[in-house]
Amino acid sequence: WHEYRHACELRLRLDPPAPGPVCNRSFDMYACWGDAAPNSTVTVPCPWYLPWHHRGCSVQGGVVARHCGPDGRWVTDETGRPWRDHSQCEDLAQEQPLQAWLLEQFRLLYTVGYSLSLVALLLALLLLLLFRRLRCTRNFIHANLFLSFVLRAGAILTRDALLQRRLRPGPGHPLQLLGQQAVAGCRLAQALTQYCVGANYGWLLAEGLFLHKLLVLAAFSGEHCLPAFLLLGWGAPVLFVVPWVVVRYLYENEGCWERNEKAAVWWIIRCPILMAVAVNFVVFVRIVRILVAKVRAHQVSRGDTRVRLARSTLTLIPLLGVHEVAFALVGEGQGGGTLHLVRLCLQLLLSSSQ
Repeated sequence: WHEYRHACELRLRLDPPAPGPVCNRSFDMYACWGDAAPNSTVTVPCPWYLPWHHRGCSVQGGVVARHCGPDGRWVTDETGRPWRDHSQCEDLAQEQPLQAWLLEQFRLLYTVGYSLSLVALLLALLLLLLFRRLRCTRNFIHANLFLSFVLRAGAILTRDALLQRRLRPGPGHPLQLLGQQAVAGCRLAQALTQYCVGANYGWLLAEGLFLHKLLVLAAFSGEHCLPAFLLLGWGAPVLFVVPWVVVRYLYENEGCWERNEKAAVWWIIRCPILMAVAVNFVVFVRIVRILVAKVRAHQVSRGDTRVRLARSTLTLIPLLGVHEVAFALVGEGQGGGTLHLVRLCLQLLLSSSQ
């Protein structure tokens, strides 16, 4: 891409200027465009830097098209970006009907799962708030964890609904937005979703730390730790979501922010989550060791010790989010591939168990 851009800029400097009013020559970060006459459609060959350019004659012989308006300016789409049609340059080999069908089924599956989870969590949260006998430090942390799950599910469902309503296929871009108001709504929903996901991991970490302290310290009540847990759960996500929004707006302000092409920008969100997962994994290991030690010391009844230990361990895996460790380094921005699909399946199953 850099070689193509350098060659384009060199050619544009050397070519003599065209007479009269024209649409200015430029490199639009995708293809190289010379001066164009007003009220005309201009085509250039598909860029040779595309990884799939050498695979078939259809791409090698394809063209990119742009319109030069009667006023001598490049025609733009509804978002204000220069319109172009690069459909002939797309990688047809990437069109995998089976994978697309699986992803659509996954979307339907997690939509149903999140909807059911939302109803169940709201009922559980209502019970914790209504009955005074259930009001204690431990259940207060549980209630905040339930609330974070509720907000996460609601934000994800809202974001997906906005994406489906506000986006449509277009010739200039695979997802062409209907207007600036729709862009702002989608991006706001995406930012709120990231905050809710971060808050969810924050309260998972708070739950793990509280449970660990409860097992280690016999007289631990946790009341003096509640302000710290509140800051961890609801305040900490602001520290990385706000910088992500600013950096995203400045350096990757595209679409509804649903794609994460620049890994450095995405790691602003991903790093704190991975840190929370890593700490919870250490907490999980320590809790399991404590449970094993208690079983060996006969502090648990012998009848079903192994079953209870196994059940407790399996319950802690989704509760503390330690399943994320298995796929912690699998990128989410460059979706696709078997590993990505396996990761998605496990996330759906374990999210339902949460």
